[in-house]
Amino acid sequence: MKTSGRLAAFAVAGLLAALPACSESGSRGGGGAEGRTGVDASGAGAAGSAFHGGRPAAAGTGDPYFPELGNGGYDVTHYALTLAYDPGSGRLEGTAKITAKATADLSAFNLDLLGLEVLSATVDGRPARFRQEGQELTLQPRDHLRKGAAFQSVVRYAGTPQPITHDHGWREGWLRTDKGAVAFGEPTGSMSWFPGNHHPSDKASYDITVTVPKGVQAISNGRLLARRTSGDRATFHWHQAEPMAGYVATVAIGSYDIKTSRTRSGIPIVSAVDTTAEVDEDGAVLGRFPEIMEWAERRFGPYPFSAAGVIVDQAADVPYALETQTRPTIPAGVFHTTNVVHELAHQWFGNSVTPRTWRDMWLNEGFATYAEWLWTEDHGGASAQDHFDRNHAKAADDDEWDFPPAEPPSASDISGQPVYVRGAMVIHRIRQTVGDETFRALLRGWPLRHRHGHASTDDFTAYVEAKADRDLDSVWDAWLYGEGKPG
Repeated sequence: MKTSGRLAAFAVAGLLAALPACSESGSRGGGGAEGRTGVDASGAGAAGSAFHGGRPAAAGTGDPYFPELGNGGYDVTHYALTLAYDPGSGRLEGTAKITAKATADLSAFNLDLLGLEVLSATVDGRPARFRQEGQELTLQPRDHLRKGAAFQSVVRYAGTPQPITHDHGWREGWLRTDKGAVAFGEPTGSMSWFPGNHHPSDKASYDITVTVPKGVQAISNGRLLARRTSGDRATFHWHQAEPMAGYVATVAIGSYDIKTSRTRSGIPIVSAVDTTAEVDEDGAVLGRFPEIMEWAERRFGPYPFSAAGVIVDQAADVPYALETQTRPTIPAGVFHTTNVVHELAHQWFGNSVTPRTWRDMWLNEGFATYAEWLWTEDHGGASAQDHFDRNHAKAADDDEWDFPPAEPPSASDISGQPVYVRGAMVIHRIRQTVGDETFRALLRGWPLRHRHGHASTDDFTAYVEAKADRDLDSVWDAWLYGEGKPG
């Protein structure tokens, strides 16, 4: 994410803390109706022999900042989302087919879904009892799920998605625009438009199929596999093959000018520019995208995905860009080269190597901010040292020194200045300490070591010390974990 200034506190943190976890139940919240159950125990797709030795899974991962976000007891491998959206009314109808593996014996499990009504649910082809309460959707399958078993849940849902609004008015989630909508999901907004395990520690591949009125386009992650029209409706099928965290899934619906090209290495680039956006009229920024891609590959190693591009949208009230996977979403008002560099760097740092918890956010933003410094250094502008010195010269009471980048005090701080700028300063202090040759190897080796996986701050510090063959306690103690302005 790249902001146009320090973001306001996350009001959603309080929302998530206040919402009750949903226990195993046959009733459904949000109106008090009873949960729907199947009447045919031999329904199609039924699993093998009945098993009733499981327990309800945890309704949350215990993340240090968003403890109710995500869910325990299973690991999702694939989402197949089939969506139909009416830009006029704002109504969304969806079917989420979720393929997962049980990591414990389960009698019930939860999905995150906020603000939309569940119409039906099945597990392995059999009707499942379900209950909605706050952000928690609890499914109780006919037969319990054994640890290690693969299973498939299908949830049908509908409603008018509502954005999550934060303290000072900026929003995330499903955001309506003049001609459609755009989905921003960091850190919690993805649960406003599809049910899932919405913690970054659970990544999966995706198929996202969107039906909209004819003449309207739907852009999403990955590669476009099919586009078809039927009567007055158009359907777009996008496939994201590599694992993706829910917070970087996106759908952009509207009127777009589509630009296509390829990098020298053959990666297809599909970019979509809102036709109402008065931006980049001469193509200067968009035309540099292949160049920026090739520069990033030289700096950070092979591009980790099979598609690339950018979405430029005239989304209202959105002061930030987001690193939506393979196709960063950048509002027209902040579409410039620096933001493209920042969000593209996230494809390595954040999207391919995803933080294990939201406490590790600095690994995303510190590297992406440092990428901006490297870009100017490599293109005749300020060096990374210049950027470091200018920031280090700030007064001790500047908000840059409010807290250590690896230990934000609360959820409201995970997008604060220390996470971005002081995080980048940590990266530069590593460079100063290990030297340019080792640093170049670290920049390429780190995203390769955890490609398409997860990593924590401890993973990173151990990796750096192993590659440098020395401890870097002085860097960690002063810059990563130290209080106040380092000397």
